[in-house]
Amino acid sequence: MTHTTLQVRTERGVCTLTLNRPEVRNAMSLAMVNELLQALQAAEQDPAVRAIVLRGAGGHFCAGGDISDMAQARMKLAQQQADAQPADPNPVAVTNAAFGHLCLAYARSPLPIVTVLEGTVMGGGFGLACVSDVSLALDTVSFRLPETSLGLIPAQIAPFLVERLGYAEAKRLAVTGAKVGAAEALTIRLVHEVHGDAAALDAALQRTLASVLACGPQAIAATKNLLSHARLTPPEQLINDAAALFARAVLSEEGQEGTGAFMQKRKPQWVPQEG
Repeated sequence: MTHTTLQVRTERGVCTLTLNRPEVRNAMSLAMVNELLQALQAAEQDPAVRAIVLRGAGGHFCAGGDISDMAQARMKLAQQQADAQPADPNPVAVTNAAFGHLCLAYARSPLPIVTVLEGTVMGGGFGLACVSDVSLALDTVSFRLPETSLGLIPAQIAPFLVERLGYAEAKRLAVTGAKVGAAEALTIRLVHEVHGDAAALDAALQRTLASVLACGPQAIAATKNLLSHARLTPPEQLINDAAALFARAVLSEEGQEGTGAFMQKRKPQWVPQEG
Protein backbone atom coordinates (compact mmCIF):
# COMPACT_ATOMS: atom_id res chain seq x y z
CA MET A 1 0.00 0.00 0.00
CA THR A 2 1.38 3.41 -1.00
CA HIS A 3 1.01 6.25 1.50
CA THR A 4 1.40 9.95 0.75
CA THR A 5 0.70 11.37 4.22
CA LEU A 6 2.07 8.62 6.47
CA GLN A 7 5.22 6.68 7.10
CA VAL A 8 4.39 3.09 8.05
CA ARG A 9 6.90 0.72 9.60
CA THR A 10 6.23 -2.68 11.20
CA GLU A 11 9.01 -4.20 13.27
CA ARG A 12 9.00 -6.83 16.03
CA GLY A 13 5.22 -6.78 16.36
CA VAL A 14 4.90 -2.98 16.49
CA CYS A 15 3.32 -0.96 13.67
CA THR A 16 4.54 2.64 13.83
CA LEU A 17 2.40 5.18 11.98
CA THR A 18 4.14 8.55 11.57
CA LEU A 19 2.03 11.48 10.42
CA ASN A 20 4.18 12.84 7.62
CA ARG A 21 3.22 16.36 6.57
CA PRO A 22 5.86 18.26 8.54
CA GLU A 23 5.59 21.35 6.32
CA VAL A 24 2.13 22.00 7.85
CA ARG A 25 2.88 20.54 11.30
CA ASN A 26 1.15 17.33 10.19
CA ALA A 27 -2.23 19.00 9.71
CA MET A 28 -4.77 16.25 9.18
CA SER A 29 -6.14 16.24 5.65
CA LEU A 30 -8.93 13.96 4.50
CA ALA A 31 -6.27 11.97 2.66
CA MET A 32 -4.46 11.45 5.97
CA VAL A 33 -7.70 10.42 7.67
CA ASN A 34 -8.30 7.79 5.00
CA GLU A 35 -4.72 6.52 5.15
CA LEU A 36 -4.84 6.27 8.95
CA LEU A 37 -8.05 4.24 8.71
CA GLN A 38 -6.56 1.98 6.04
CA ALA A 39 -3.36 1.51 8.04
CA LEU A 40 -5.34 0.62 11.17
CA GLN A 41 -7.44 -1.92 9.29
CA ALA A 42 -4.30 -3.50 7.79
CA ALA A 43 -2.64 -3.69 11.21
CA GLU A 44 -5.70 -5.25 12.83
CA GLN A 45 -5.81 -7.91 10.11
CA ASP A 46 -2.09 -8.72 10.43
CA PRO A 47 -1.57 -11.38 13.14
CA ALA A 48 2.05 -10.28 13.47
CA VAL A 49 1.06 -6.81 14.71
CA ARG A 50 0.70 -6.58 18.48
CA ALA A 51 0.64 -2.81 19.03
CA ILE A 52 0.34 0.50 17.18
CA VAL A 53 2.46 3.60 17.80
CA LEU A 54 1.24 6.97 16.52
CA ARG A 55 3.67 9.88 16.24
CA GLY A 56 4.42 12.88 14.03
CA ALA A 57 7.33 13.85 11.80
CA GLY A 58 9.28 17.08 12.13
CA GLY A 59 8.82 17.74 15.85
CA HIS A 60 5.01 18.05 15.90
CA PHE A 61 2.25 15.52 16.40
CA CYS A 62 -0.70 17.16 14.62
CA ALA A 63 -1.86 20.76 14.21
CA GLY A 64 -5.51 19.85 13.68
CA GLY A 65 -7.57 19.61 10.53
CA ASP A 66 -6.28 20.88 7.21
CA ILE A 67 -8.06 24.18 6.55
CA SER A 68 -7.92 23.62 2.79
CA ASP A 69 -10.29 20.65 3.12
CA MET A 70 -12.77 22.75 5.08
CA ALA A 71 -12.46 25.58 2.56
CA GLN A 72 -13.29 23.17 -0.27
CA ALA A 73 -16.28 21.88 1.69
CA ARG A 74 -17.54 25.43 2.15
CA MET A 75 -17.13 26.15 -1.54
CA LYS A 76 -19.04 23.00 -2.43
CA LEU A 77 -21.83 23.96 -0.06
CA ALA A 78 -21.96 27.49 -1.49
CA GLN A 79 -22.16 26.08 -5.02
CA GLN A 80 -24.98 23.74 -4.04
CA GLN A 81 -26.88 26.64 -2.53
CA ALA A 82 -26.25 28.82 -5.58
CA ASP A 83 -27.58 26.03 -7.80
CA ALA A 84 -30.57 25.54 -5.47
CA GLN A 85 -29.45 21.96 -4.87
CA PRO A 86 -30.22 20.21 -1.57
CA ALA A 87 -27.19 20.27 0.74
CA ASP A 88 -27.93 16.90 2.26
CA PRO A 89 -25.56 15.61 3.30
CA ASN A 90 -23.95 18.94 4.12
CA PRO A 91 -20.37 18.79 2.75
CA VAL A 92 -19.04 20.69 5.77
CA ALA A 93 -20.66 18.17 8.12
CA VAL A 94 -19.36 15.25 6.04
CA THR A 95 -15.80 16.60 6.23
CA ASN A 96 -16.06 17.09 9.98
CA ALA A 97 -17.60 13.65 10.55
CA ALA A 98 -14.56 12.01 8.94
CA PHE A 99 -12.47 13.00 11.96
CA GLY A 100 -15.02 11.47 14.30
CA HIS A 101 -14.99 8.16 12.42
CA LEU A 102 -11.19 8.16 12.65
CA CYS A 103 -11.15 8.70 16.42
CA LEU A 104 -13.87 6.08 16.92
CA ALA A 105 -11.99 3.46 14.89
CA TYR A 106 -8.85 3.93 16.97
CA ALA A 107 -10.83 4.06 20.21
CA ARG A 108 -12.45 0.70 19.44
CA SER A 109 -9.34 -1.04 18.13
CA PRO A 110 -8.49 -4.30 19.89
CA LEU A 111 -4.81 -3.39 19.48
CA PRO A 112 -3.00 -1.33 22.12
CA ILE A 113 -2.53 2.25 20.85
CA VAL A 114 0.43 4.31 22.08
CA THR A 115 0.82 7.98 21.13
CA VAL A 116 4.15 9.81 21.22
CA LEU A 117 3.34 13.50 21.51
CA GLU A 118 5.62 16.40 20.60
CA GLY A 119 5.13 20.01 19.57
CA THR A 120 1.58 20.95 18.65
CA VAL A 121 -1.40 18.69 19.39
CA MET A 122 -4.77 20.01 18.16
CA GLY A 123 -8.04 18.89 16.56
CA GLY A 124 -8.00 15.33 15.28
CA GLY A 125 -4.54 14.92 16.81
CA PHE A 126 -6.00 15.88 20.19
CA GLY A 127 -8.69 13.27 19.61
CA LEU A 128 -6.16 10.54 18.81
CA ALA A 129 -4.24 11.42 21.98
CA CYS A 130 -7.47 11.05 23.98
CA VAL A 131 -8.39 7.64 22.54
CA SER A 132 -4.92 6.13 22.87
CA ASP A 133 -4.26 3.62 25.63
CA VAL A 134 -0.93 5.17 26.60
CA SER A 135 0.23 8.74 25.85
CA LEU A 136 3.89 9.70 26.22
CA ALA A 137 4.89 13.35 25.79
CA LEU A 138 7.92 15.58 25.44
CA ASP A 139 7.99 18.37 28.02
CA THR A 140 7.62 21.00 25.28
CA VAL A 141 4.31 19.62 24.00
CA SER A 142 1.42 22.06 23.62
CA PHE A 143 -2.22 20.93 23.51
CA ARG A 144 -4.69 23.41 22.04
CA LEU A 145 -8.47 23.40 22.17
CA PRO A 146 -9.11 26.73 20.41
CA GLU A 147 -12.43 26.02 18.72
CA THR A 148 -14.64 28.12 21.00
CA SER A 149 -12.25 31.07 20.71
CA LEU A 150 -12.84 30.88 16.94
CA GLY A 151 -16.62 30.70 17.26
CA LEU A 152 -16.55 26.96 16.52
CA ILE A 153 -17.01 23.79 18.58
CA PRO A 154 -14.72 20.79 19.24
CA ALA A 155 -17.40 18.63 17.67
CA GLN A 156 -15.84 15.25 17.00
CA ILE A 157 -13.35 15.05 19.85
CA ALA A 158 -15.89 16.12 22.50
CA PRO A 159 -16.97 12.60 23.61
CA PHE A 160 -13.38 11.38 23.75
CA LEU A 161 -12.33 14.46 25.71
CA VAL A 162 -15.06 13.75 28.28
CA GLU A 163 -14.08 10.08 28.42
CA ARG A 164 -10.40 10.86 28.96
CA LEU A 165 -10.64 13.80 31.37
CA GLY A 166 -14.14 13.69 32.85
CA TYR A 167 -17.04 16.07 32.31
CA ALA A 168 -15.86 18.91 34.57
CA GLU A 169 -12.32 19.09 33.18
CA ALA A 170 -13.54 18.83 29.59
CA LYS A 171 -15.92 21.74 30.21
CA ARG A 172 -13.15 23.86 31.69
CA LEU A 173 -10.90 23.33 28.70
CA ALA A 174 -13.70 23.94 26.21
CA VAL A 175 -15.07 27.17 27.67
CA THR A 176 -11.60 28.70 28.06
CA GLY A 177 -10.28 27.73 24.62
CA ALA A 178 -7.48 26.16 26.57
CA LYS A 179 -3.79 25.86 25.85
CA VAL A 180 -2.35 23.05 27.95
CA GLY A 181 1.36 22.46 28.49
CA ALA A 182 3.06 19.23 29.44
CA ALA A 183 2.96 19.70 33.21
CA GLU A 184 -0.78 20.43 33.27
CA ALA A 185 -1.45 17.63 30.76
CA LEU A 186 0.22 15.21 33.16
CA THR A 187 -1.71 16.57 36.14
CA ILE A 188 -5.09 16.12 34.46
CA ARG A 189 -3.99 12.75 33.00
CA LEU A 190 -4.27 13.85 29.41
CA VAL A 191 -0.85 12.21 29.12
CA HIS A 192 0.63 9.45 31.25
CA GLU A 193 4.33 10.34 31.17
CA VAL A 194 6.36 13.47 30.35
CA HIS A 195 10.05 13.38 29.41
CA GLY A 196 12.67 16.07 28.99
CA ASP A 197 14.39 14.99 25.80
CA ALA A 198 14.00 12.74 22.77
CA ALA A 199 16.24 10.00 24.16
CA ALA A 200 14.23 9.72 27.37
CA LEU A 201 10.98 9.77 25.39
CA ASP A 202 12.19 6.95 23.15
CA ALA A 203 13.34 4.94 26.18
CA ALA A 204 9.88 5.38 27.71
CA LEU A 205 8.30 4.18 24.47
CA GLN A 206 10.47 1.07 24.37
CA ARG A 207 9.71 0.33 28.03
CA THR A 208 5.98 0.75 27.42
CA LEU A 209 6.04 -1.50 24.35
CA ALA A 210 7.98 -4.17 26.26
CA SER A 211 5.25 -4.16 28.91
CA VAL A 212 2.52 -4.37 26.27
CA LEU A 213 4.21 -7.22 24.40
CA ALA A 214 4.62 -9.16 27.65
CA CYS A 215 0.81 -9.42 27.87
CA GLY A 216 -1.36 -11.87 25.97
CA PRO A 217 -2.69 -10.24 22.78
CA GLN A 218 -6.11 -11.87 23.01
CA ALA A 219 -6.33 -10.96 26.69
CA ILE A 220 -5.55 -7.31 25.86
CA ALA A 221 -8.23 -7.20 23.17
CA ALA A 222 -10.85 -8.78 25.44
CA THR A 223 -9.91 -6.52 28.34
CA LYS A 224 -10.14 -3.35 26.22
CA ASN A 225 -13.60 -4.42 25.09
CA LEU A 226 -14.68 -5.22 28.67
CA LEU A 227 -13.42 -1.88 30.00
CA SER A 228 -15.28 -0.06 27.23
CA HIS A 229 -18.53 -1.69 28.30
CA ALA A 230 -17.75 -1.24 32.01
CA ARG A 231 -17.69 2.56 31.61
CA LEU A 232 -21.43 2.68 30.94
CA THR A 233 -22.75 -0.49 32.58
CA PRO A 234 -23.61 -1.02 36.27
CA PRO A 235 -21.32 -3.66 37.83
CA GLU A 236 -24.19 -6.00 38.67
CA GLN A 237 -25.07 -6.22 35.00
CA LEU A 238 -21.53 -7.23 34.08
CA ILE A 239 -21.00 -10.08 36.52
CA ASN A 240 -22.22 -12.94 34.33
CA ASP A 241 -20.74 -11.57 31.12
CA ALA A 242 -17.38 -10.93 32.81
CA ALA A 243 -17.42 -14.43 34.30
CA ALA A 244 -18.09 -15.96 30.88
CA LEU A 245 -15.23 -13.94 29.36
CA PHE A 246 -12.92 -15.02 32.18
CA ALA A 247 -13.83 -18.69 31.73
CA ARG A 248 -13.21 -18.40 28.00
CA ALA A 249 -9.82 -16.87 28.67
CA VAL A 250 -8.84 -19.55 31.20
CA LEU A 251 -9.72 -22.33 28.77
CA SER A 252 -8.12 -20.70 25.73
CA GLU A 253 -4.72 -21.70 24.37
CA GLU A 254 -3.38 -18.30 25.37
CA GLY A 255 -4.73 -18.60 28.91
CA GLN A 256 -3.33 -22.10 29.35
CA GLU A 257 0.05 -20.99 27.98
CA GLY A 258 0.15 -17.97 30.27
CA THR A 259 -0.77 -19.80 33.46
CA GLY A 260 1.48 -22.71 32.52
CA ALA A 261 4.41 -20.38 31.95
CA PHE A 262 3.80 -18.79 35.34
CA MET A 263 3.85 -22.16 37.07
CA GLN A 264 6.99 -23.19 35.18
CA LYS A 265 8.70 -19.86 35.91
CA ARG A 266 9.27 -19.03 32.25
CA LYS A 267 8.04 -16.36 29.86
CA PRO A 268 4.96 -17.11 27.77
CA GLN A 269 5.52 -17.85 24.10
CA TRP A 270 4.02 -14.53 23.00
CA VAL A 271 6.80 -12.51 24.68
CA PRO A 272 9.36 -11.47 22.03
CA GLN A 273 12.72 -13.12 22.34
CA GLU A 274 15.62 -10.81 23.13
CA GLY A 275 18.29 -10.23 20.53
